[in-house]
Amino acid sequence: MAEAITRTGNLWSAHTADLASLGEKARLRSLAPRRGVDFASNDYLAMSSSPRLAAAVQDAIARGVPLGSGGSRLLRGNDPEHELLEDEAARFFGSESALFFSAGYAANVALLSTLPQRGDLIVYDELVHASMHEGLRLTRATAVSAAHNDAQSFDDAAREWRAKGNTGRVWLAFETLYSMDGDMAPVAEMARVAERHDAIMLIDEAHATGLFGPDGRGLAADLDGRPDTIVLRTCGKALGCEGALVLGPRVVRDFLVNRGRPFIFSTAPSPLVCAAVREALRILSDEPERREALRDLITHAERILAPHGAQATGSQILPLILHEDARTMAVAAALQGKGFDVRGIRPPTVPQGTSRLRISLTLNATQDDVDALGAALEHALQ
Repeated sequence: MAEAITRTGNLWSAHTADLASLGEKARLRSLAPRRGVDFASNDYLAMSSSPRLAAAVQDAIARGVPLGSGGSRLLRGNDPEHELLEDEAARFFGSESALFFSAGYAANVALLSTLPQRGDLIVYDELVHASMHEGLRLTRATAVSAAHNDAQSFDDAAREWRAKGNTGRVWLAFETLYSMDGDMAPVAEMARVAERHDAIMLIDEAHATGLFGPDGRGLAADLDGRPDTIVLRTCGKALGCEGALVLGPRVVRDFLVNRGRPFIFSTAPSPLVCAAVREALRILSDEPERREALRDLITHAERILAPHGAQATGSQILPLILHEDARTMAVAAALQGKGFDVRGIRPPTVPQGTSRLRISLTLNATQDDVDALGAALEHALQ
């Protein structure tokens, strides 16, 4: 037994040392169960517990819709529910086509590793999600970062690249609402940059879908249907389900089906989830009061929490930057001990020196809960 323990230690010594190093820096992660009032999730409209979604799944089961797809979409996994969802989503968002992925991470990896070609340029916002960075790691195109939410920086990068004689396609990759800062991109300005450079936009609407725009169609709703626009809209946040929809020209869908390895070689998402997402899209149209209630909660939270350092962003995400990793986690633990599920965020998820509490507002919390959080936060910060 002792020999086995020694051998295990030797086999995994580098990994053990790396974990120890993370612990010394107050950056060691661990899984924790959900408990306390929700100020951490992305279930912004509290739709994950909607009776309508539950009924939609029950109805699908009664119709004989299977839980598992049984294979990739290109084999036997292409259930009618997948195609129904994609048809309805394309109509809802005003796009020529839609393609459903199992997760937003896989969709972003597929988009950036598949669509831009060798000789192209990708200009990406410096704060884009890790899933975009993973796609950039796999791309054959040249990739350069632009200053956060700075359309001129994107424009300058494209101009400099063209000035060197490059003739490929320019791609602009950005999010419309950033999950760690809660701020919004200058979407209209970015569209003008795309027009000037005959560029294609890869837009991630993960944290805006369901909350902004007509019927919750997002901050980029006005761009849907344009030939230069591809939009990713996740279904596991405000829609309360899981998976992600890529919306854009039909040629994009066809190309991903033929060349997108994360799509081709993945088991298709559950057909039951497709039925739930279809109902979630209907709820966005039928129940605007959810968005109105969240807007009221945002206004209230900004008034209560801003005096304690939380940034008023106009969105459902209020970061409170505490800078130091250890202090961030200590304050988060104190709030959790008082019954509030607030999580600390540290590098590399956010830039060095910007560790923070990510206060996420959802309809799983009330204005009274926000008041109580404000009181607990005041005490914890002291």
